[in-house]
Amino acid sequence: MSDGAERLHYLIELPKGSRAFLHDVEAADPFRRNPLYAVVHESSYADGVATRWSAERTRPDLPPEGFTGEHVYPWMFTEYGELAPWREAAEILAEYEWPKLYDAERLAENEVPAAAAIFAEDAYVEAEYSMETVSLVRGLRPWLTNEYEHNAMRADGGRVLDRLIDLARGRA
Repeated sequence: MSDGAERLHYLIELPKGSRAFLHDVEAADPFRRNPLYAVVHESSYADGVATRWSAERTRPDLPPEGFTGEHVYPWMFTEYGELAPWREAAEILAEYEWPKLYDAERLAENEVPAAAAIFAEDAYVEAEYSMETVSLVRGLRPWLTNEYEHNAMRADGGRVLDRLIDLARGRA
């Protein structure tokens, strides 16, 4: 996220174990407010397969403090108290054989004006993959930019949305 390095910097400046540090670490945990995000996260990558905890299976060897972005791991449903009630559901979904994400033939028939923002330096979504998807959707107008990162809508939603609407209407 565009403010991620700054937020991390201020967090690690705090004395480890202090009330301020513990509060800020807890506040940074998205799962307390949005546990379903953790439960269904991996399914967003499932293109006609079961994920079977793909983030865990494909994770490179990292030190314990290594950063892993938005990945969700099975151990989180044991170690994060707010996720414990969701463990069984997460296990079921990890084994579920998901359907294909989209039908390329239908996308090629699209008649609805559409636009998409693609972030050239997105830490979570490879721009190359997004551009491949764009090429499947007839009439989709991409906005490839390095001005924003993954959190563009939170960082500058009005401007981003205006740009996308203008693109979809053929005015940009």
